Amino acid sequence: MDKSSSLPRKTRECHNHHMDSTVWNDLVFRDDDVIIGTYAKSGTTWVQQIIGQILLGPDPELEVAKLSPWVDLRIPPRDVKLPAIEAQTHRRFLKTHLPVDALRFSDKAKYVFIGRDGRDVIWSMYNHHVNANALWYEVLNDTPGRIGPPIEPPPADIRQYFHDWLEQDGYPFWPFWENVRSWWEIRDLPNVKLLHFAELKRDMPGMMREIADFLNAKVEPAQWADIELYCSFDWMKVNATKSTPLGGAFWDAGADTFINKGTNGRWQSVLSADESTAYETRARAELGAQCAAWLAQR
Repeated sequence: MDKSSSLPRKTRECHNHHMDSTVWNDLVFRDDDVIIGTYAKSGTTWVQQIIGQILLGPDPELEVAKLSPWVDLRIPPRDVKLPAIEAQTHRRFLKTHLPVDALRFSDKAKYVFIGRDGRDVIWSMYNHHVNANALWYEVLNDTPGRIGPPIEPPPADIRQYFHDWLEQDGYPFWPFWENVRSWWEIRDLPNVKLLHFAELKRDMPGMMREIADFLNAKVEPAQWADIELYCSFDWMKVNATKSTPLGGAFWDAGADTFINKGTNGRWQSVLSADESTAYETRARAELGAQCAAWLAQR
């Protein structure tokens, strides 16, 4: 049997105010590439920091926002982005928010996907969205090549934001359920590792060592204390400009807005029992009981 026949295959493209999945079509993979995938607001930057420090650290000056580009973001344009990625001489760790069937897949690269309860995603996404400034909207909406409608400011009520997101599957960003489902379906491939935001919160040191083992990355025992420090939420919050796109220029309050609270369960004091049940029912219908239970852990 042809080994490649069992690998995920790209079957479509994804376009919106943020994304252009076709950029991946022209990427030249390296055998040791690391791809970090999430839906969004699920611990992406945290895992970029962890993997960056494992591969290139410990280094308090490491700027993962520059070292770990979001490949499918449609800015900067591919003729700028792809040569910059190709020019990197370190082991590359690249970011995506695509579902698997819109992503070119390498049998040699390592894929790390981070999941998070959708309700926690929404609360983090709302903070990201409601604090975005005019430059953020200008860059996303006015850069040539956008396919689909522009992104608009969010409603004042976060509960309305929750209902819009749930009823319109990820609105105003991109579909949620297919993203999580697509990664869950390939979780048993040897070059894929699924993480959960809550697992990192419970045992970051242990999970970091699992990640290092998965990546076949050698870390000297004496280096772990510094790596753990540089990946702690408190340290990342104080040094947020190093991990935030353009140092936080898209938010008037700066990078501190991007690295927000790093907590789960804020929706519990806002959503009613019926609203929360509606989310949980939808999660089971979309993902199946096993995946829904995994995603819901706190």
